[in-house]
Parts: sequence; C-alpha cells; structure tokens
Amino acid sequence: SDFEGLTVTVQSFSYTKGLPEDSLSNGGGFVFDCRGMHNPGRYDEYKTLTGRDSAVIEFLEECGEVQTFVDSALNIIKPSITTYLRRGFTSLMVSFGCTGGQHRSVYCAEHVATLVKEIFPEARVRLIHREQNIDELL
Repeated sequence: SDFEGLTVTVQSFSYTKGLPEDSLSNGGGFVFDCRGMHNPGRYDEYKTLTGRDSAVIEFLEECGEVQTFVDSALNIIKPSITTYLRRGFTSLMVSFGCTGGQHRSVYCAEHVATLVKEIFPEARVRLIHREQNIDELL
C-alpha cells in the first residue's frame, strides 16, 4: 500500500497455536497474556461465540477484570505509539493471547484497536483475529 505512516497491528491469538509471526523486519512488539481472566470458553453457552459477540462481551465486562486489563495494556503501549509516530516508524505490533484465541483475546484486541484508533487518528490500525481468519483495517 501507499500508506507511509505508522501501522499499529493489534491481534488476538491462541497460545496453543503459538505466538504470532511478525512479517515485518523490525520484529516483536507487545504480547499480553489474557489467560489470567475468567474464561467464558469454559461454559457451553459461549463455546461457539467469540469476544465480538454481545453475550461474551457482557460476561467479560460483568467480571470486571477486562476493563482494568485493557486500560493497563493501553497505558503500556501509548508511550511507544507516541514515540513511533514522532520518529517516523512504520510498524508496531500489539498481540493478545488466550487459550483458544476466541474469547478474552478477541475482546481485548477489539477494544484496544478501537481505542488506539480514537487516541491516535493519524495511525493506521490493522485488526487481526488470527484464529478466526479476520484481518481488517479500522
């Protein structure tokens, strides 16, 4: 593409399928482990859903852990995004993993990507849910 600014790639993944590959040369980025939060995947009514579905969102938000987790992740990544924009870097990867890459990590990636886009409108935000084969630009 012709975009020359900063692309922040936010993604969800399953730890059982391994860490996400960074296709770009600078490698790495932030990886947040969502497995410490209560897992909706342990309950039959959520097994076929993902962190994009309202029932899963309600489950996670009622537990209350997820808002603190998302806020904490944002507080860690915001200074880097600010620096990357100032220095003209083109790529930052932020990944959220959980057991299946379906509920907690999807929720966190969705919410962090949306917030990054709001806070840093000059950045391009790419959202990937690896285990669902979803890859979109916000």
